[in-house]
Amino acid sequence: MTINELNDAWVNAGQKVSDLQAEANAMVNVDDVTVEDITKVQNNVKAAKAQRDLAYQNLVDARAEEVASMSDKDVQPLNGEEKADKIKFIDEFKGMMKNDPTIINSLTSSTDEQGNAAGLTIPVDVQTAIHQLMRQYDSLEQYVNHESVTTASGSRVYEKFSEITPLVNLDDEEGEIKEQDAPKLTLIKYVIKRYAGINTVTNSLLKDTADNILQWLTTWIARKVVVTRNQAIIEKMNAVPSKQTLSKFDDIKDLQNKTLDPALLSTSMFITNQSGFSELAKVKDAHGEYLIQPVVTQPEVKQIGGKQVVVVADRWLPNQAKDTFPLYFGDMKQAITLYDREHMSLLSTNIGGGAFEHDQTKVRVIDRFDVEATDSDALISASFKKIADQPAATAPTA
Repeated sequence: MTINELNDAWVNAGQKVSDLQAEANAMVNVDDVTVEDITKVQNNVKAAKAQRDLAYQNLVDARAEEVASMSDKDVQPLNGEEKADKIKFIDEFKGMMKNDPTIINSLTSSTDEQGNAAGLTIPVDVQTAIHQLMRQYDSLEQYVNHESVTTASGSRVYEKFSEITPLVNLDDEEGEIKEQDAPKLTLIKYVIKRYAGINTVTNSLLKDTADNILQWLTTWIARKVVVTRNQAIIEKMNAVPSKQTLSKFDDIKDLQNKTLDPALLSTSMFITNQSGFSELAKVKDAHGEYLIQPVVTQPEVKQIGGKQVVVVADRWLPNQAKDTFPLYFGDMKQAITLYDREHMSLLSTNIGGGAFEHDQTKVRVIDRFDVEATDSDALISASFKKIADQPAATAPTA
């Protein structure tokens, strides 16, 4: 769907909510209304609101994707209203950092879901710029399933790929779905957590231009967020139940070809740390070819048997034991979901964090998200110390 079509879908979904709410309000004055009627309209309103929120998120995601794929020549200057919003954000940021009582009072008067001061909300276009920067810092978030949510907690029902049952043929007029054909569903609950970081803002920065302030903010926040989210994702990767020990070339081929449902192979990848990648890069097959090969059209992207190899710094994905390297293989989008509240905010202090003692002003950023494992069969965890080369092929005798 185009951006305009997504926008129309959002508007229409909003109108549907209004119509259903009007219908619910009218029931108050109807004498013969039943409990069933009330329950039905309440459920309809709830479902319509969920559809409206989904339509809006689809629109936001599409706009973000459009921005991310734009080249410099495609970028249009901000219109008057957009410029005003960005200037307002920078003015409020400066006022917050200078402890302007008007700004501080407005920011601390409202609270988030946990009852804490909401702070200065980062505008959507600035958050988009932050997420664009995150891609440059080897963000694991791009490989897992990303779901935007509007509530602080909730639940989702998933069906493991390996346990999906086929649809039942109901051509028979009296056909029915038997109990044993019901899908095996797993309930996944998420609770949005608050992750915070603090940085010191200098007076010279506050005197700088709006563009330079935004560049400083987006770079600092992007680095903080990508490291924080990577760590949360890796915790779920380390918790997968299936673990294997590898020692030779063919073990890696078995890991790739035998451990997952074949339907997941086309979307699967390898993940290891920098030390593990260095070790794997030395391994050769029977014909003297290296196990790890570059993608022909993108030499900087490495692969094993046609599957991408993602490398994470040792600092964030450490060895499991001395000289024991991690190696994961699977479909990360099936295995792990990041629930993103998409409500980054800023708040300053000249008292906490040592700011008062050093006559400084500090700014705190809060990111709100949760990461949960959704399909434990879609990702395999393995480890290795050294991988032996494949035995050299012998030339056939005459």
